[in-house]
Amino acid sequence: MSQSYLESNPDENGYFGKYGGAFIPPVLEKPFAEIAEAYNKLKDSPEFIKELKYVRKHYQGRPTPISFAKNLTEFCGGAKIYLKREDLNHTGAHKLNHCMAEVMLAKYLGKTKVIAETGAGQHGVALATAAAYFKLECEIHMGEVDIEKEHPNVVRMKILGANVIPATHGLKTLKEAVDSAFEKYVEESDTSLYCIGSVVGPHPFPVMIRNFQSIVGFEAREQFDELAGGIPNTIIACIGGGSNAMGIFSGFIEDKEVELYGVEPLGIGTKLGQHAASLTYGEEGIMHGFNSIMLKDENGEPAPVYSIGSGIDYPSVGPEHAFLKDKGRTKIGLCDDEEAVDAFYKLSQLEGIIPALESAHAVAFAMKLAKTMSKDETILVNLSGRGDKDLDFVVEHFPIPHAKF
Repeated sequence: MSQSYLESNPDENGYFGKYGGAFIPPVLEKPFAEIAEAYNKLKDSPEFIKELKYVRKHYQGRPTPISFAKNLTEFCGGAKIYLKREDLNHTGAHKLNHCMAEVMLAKYLGKTKVIAETGAGQHGVALATAAAYFKLECEIHMGEVDIEKEHPNVVRMKILGANVIPATHGLKTLKEAVDSAFEKYVEESDTSLYCIGSVVGPHPFPVMIRNFQSIVGFEAREQFDELAGGIPNTIIACIGGGSNAMGIFSGFIEDKEVELYGVEPLGIGTKLGQHAASLTYGEEGIMHGFNSIMLKDENGEPAPVYSIGSGIDYPSVGPEHAFLKDKGRTKIGLCDDEEAVDAFYKLSQLEGIIPALESAHAVAFAMKLAKTMSKDETILVNLSGRGDKDLDFVVEHFPIPHAKF
């Protein structure tokens, strides 16, 4: 019997084709081997699975629903637009799906502390929440720029008991937060677990995070059939590192008739430093312990990146996304800042749903694509998070439009 895509990818060394792997200093080889061994044991453990199911149902509030965006559909014309409501997951985004499981893994390994990076703050809030639930110490590294931009989430992390460490070098955003967290983990790997926040990093994190997030896709498949019948024609999710996209793609990866779109942030232009569209403008390269597609400067180093969405301004992308694009299984869409803000306000005023700026990129692309499709076709958008964290920033820089729909 042949293995499914999810069972056969990645290979035993963490490679999706030529992408992935583990490019780490010798001091971390043993800790990462221990993480891989523990994960491989726990993922098939009835006790682990039972506890995770309990946490998801009775604490996180899963399953999250699918909503038909009737007013947005009528406004756009064309295909029917549906939303997988990860904004209704506890803490307001998909991130808790893997954070609860990662902290369970840390407990199993006997660790007393979890360390992580965060961009928009959603991963940081989710990990701080999981750490509080399981009574572990939590340390979150966050770029100074993002600390100012995403102040509400910084406050939430501190209230939840996390120690927030500013990343003060370079552009002071997500890449620098990863650098800072990784350095701290090297010093404390005996007592701490580095909880990577997306499908990036050295093996086993890309496959581990994908599998923890696959609950989104498996729920969506069953829910969509019940709500609309069959499966969607198209699925759309934003991509930074790519955890929310791999989560929902997982439920439909074998269905070749379903088009899968990952939407990258075009920011304010196509020049280096104006966007974070790695798959569109990048090339093969190694950073943060894995081989994938990345944006490089003239010296071959990770290039400066920008996006209005702090959670997707990363100069690389999960190795599985690079692999799926090369295979032609996924397509890449683009959304700039202006389109994202427009979608942020449109979804808010048409549906009463305020999306995260990251998620607004996927909504914006869906609005464009719907107009090119027939009214009999369907689009499912992974609404990966809610926009509470973005309210102050958006209204300060972009006046609230008067709704004339």
